[in-house]
Amino acid sequence: MTVRPGTIAAHVDAERLWRRHMELAQHGATANGGVDRQALSAEEIAARRTLVAWGEAIGLSASNDDAGNLFLRLAGTEPDLAPVMIGSHIDSQPTGGKFDGAFGVLAALESVEAIVASGARPRRPIDVVAWMNEEGSRFAPGMMGSAAFTGARKLADVLAVRDAAGVSVSDALAAVLAAEPQLPRRPLGTPVAAFVEAHIEQGPILEAEARTIGVVTGIQGKRTFRVTVTGEENHAGTSPRSARRDALVSAVAMVQALQDAMWDEADVVRFTIGRFEVTPNAPSVVPARVVFSIDLRHPDTAMLRDLGDRIPGLCEAAAGRCTVDVRELLHDPPLEFPAAIRDRIRAAAQDLGITWMDIPSGAGHDARYLHYHGPTGMIFIPCKDGLSHHEAESATRDDIAAGARVLAETAFGLSVAE
Repeated sequence: MTVRPGTIAAHVDAERLWRRHMELAQHGATANGGVDRQALSAEEIAARRTLVAWGEAIGLSASNDDAGNLFLRLAGTEPDLAPVMIGSHIDSQPTGGKFDGAFGVLAALESVEAIVASGARPRRPIDVVAWMNEEGSRFAPGMMGSAAFTGARKLADVLAVRDAAGVSVSDALAAVLAAEPQLPRRPLGTPVAAFVEAHIEQGPILEAEARTIGVVTGIQGKRTFRVTVTGEENHAGTSPRSARRDALVSAVAMVQALQDAMWDEADVVRFTIGRFEVTPNAPSVVPARVVFSIDLRHPDTAMLRDLGDRIPGLCEAAAGRCTVDVRELLHDPPLEFPAAIRDRIRAAAQDLGITWMDIPSGAGHDARYLHYHGPTGMIFIPCKDGLSHHEAESATRDDIAAGARVLAETAFGLSVAE
């Protein structure tokens, strides 16, 4: 089916798209204007219900899978062909914003609504997808749904993970699926013709360069670790400092050693310790145990490997009288998205007269795992001051609509391609 460039994009409704962002943000809304809608929570169940209702009103068929991924399908004229998938995630950080993840899902929904409104028919089905637990804030690590779907992680391993309260993914997921008894279950790992994920940049580059669309070239590599430092609990007033096995003192020494070792003048290495748990965390007790997280990222495969491999030895050397266990949770190498998908995104932006630039992704996304399952690409739009994972996260109505227009044209083009 031949459709003139811009035909689909012309049916994107900026007001409707913005309104849906604001309505979805009510599920888990925080007092400071952000969103706390963590994976497999009651708030996410309610948000999924809203998405299904919107999709069904357009004529989409809803389904889920054993990993809790949610799909809304626009039928194609050749329904047995592998689908084009577009979407992202709707779970958030505890103090997240309205746009991280949600923009990709709602832009995908708007894209298929625009296709329907235009009267055009895709050859392949188009699936709007909301992947389960991208953030990893409640259940670590993140991107569980896309990893399970693509076979990068075994579902049994995902289901066994527990949150800080001891609740397993298995139990939380059962509650989500029980709330959607009317939805048919689809198998994991089905073929995908292409996947395109739209997302806010979560960085300052597009805004600084005054460009509306980022054609994402790839995703930098990431390694994550959990470090457990074990000492001995003792009385703060009576135990001599020379005899103590103070887990906090040792952990602080490790943090300083790691910070020094990971510093680079070019400021390319991304090294973060974002979680620090002290036990028993009492004012008059020598800490007996500290658990902290390490998030290490770099665009070069060899450098990521070398820096990550240094972490256990650095921790051991700074442990003092305590013992330390370093466990790696995740090792994802850098990747580059296929040129053909990037070319389509660029062409769509150019045809629509929307400014664009090539840009790498510093953050991880579900597109990482889909990249190894089928041709994959990403579209970025600016976010104010590059701020994300924050309640003040913001994007403009015009940029959101522009991103949806580029996504709509790209998705339809992929759906009719041979």
